[in-house]
Amino acid sequence: MKSFKSILLLVVTNLLIFVSLSISFTILVNFILPIFGVDLRGSVSGADLLWALLIGFGGAFVSLLMSKHLARAGLQMQRIDAPQSAKEQLVYDSVAQLANRLGIRMPEVWVYWNDEPNAFATGPGRNHSMVAVSSGLVNLLGDNEVRAVLAHEMGHVYNGDMVSTALLQGLMNTFVFWLSMLAARQFDDRPMVAFAVSIVLQIGLSFLALIPITWFSRRREFAADRFAAEQVGVAPMISALQKLQRGAEALHVVHDVVRDPMATAYISGSWRGWFATHPSLEARVAALRALQNGYSYQ
Repeated sequence: MKSFKSILLLVVTNLLIFVSLSISFTILVNFILPIFGVDLRGSVSGADLLWALLIGFGGAFVSLLMSKHLARAGLQMQRIDAPQSAKEQLVYDSVAQLANRLGIRMPEVWVYWNDEPNAFATGPGRNHSMVAVSSGLVNLLGDNEVRAVLAHEMGHVYNGDMVSTALLQGLMNTFVFWLSMLAARQFDDRPMVAFAVSIVLQIGLSFLALIPITWFSRRREFAADRFAAEQVGVAPMISALQKLQRGAEALHVVHDVVRDPMATAYISGSWRGWFATHPSLEARVAALRALQNGYSYQ
């Protein structure tokens, strides 16, 4: 029943987005732009918007539905169904206890062999998810710190961050495809030029569309840290992040605990930080300390 409700919510949300875009599009083209001397009536249509919506949201949700399969295909992983070691038992029990406490279906639990400490969660819904950890992470962290990291990942699962990110990605994709088609339509008499304009705009607009998407991703990382602090305590989460930071410095890389193995690592400094999917470890520790001291959380 919960799965059906989740699917229904997605369908309703997409319909509402489409209706909102269609109304906004009609008002803009037929009423607002003509006031300023820009007449696009007849040159663009609602069919273009519908096509962009189908491509934009279709691609985002196909990727979401395939996310577990892509993660397993991209990494040498082993599913934990019957733990064979103390570390596997720790990971499996931690996820099981959190799932039971939260009232959601037990996610698939996987481990993969990589010295780089990492963990992620993915899947098309809170009752159809997976949580994976690297061997490097469980070997680096203590038991309570491992529990904290797993609680962080379960926060992504429970809060539906994968789905909400896919919705935002779909919305951004829709605008990218629609604006590209709108520009290409102005060169219908020159097909090669229209094609080139469409491709160039899709690349450029996709790059700009990353800004709100990565901003949202960084907000969800802070929220997942807060969720972990509520579930297992602030101190273990801070300790885990500090160990990860020291490990990253030892490896001369900037690392983060991520829910997506393909996610971009944090790039510190200047405008490049706008495209980071994760806040810096220092910023996350500072936010947790503020929570620990009773201040407002980011």
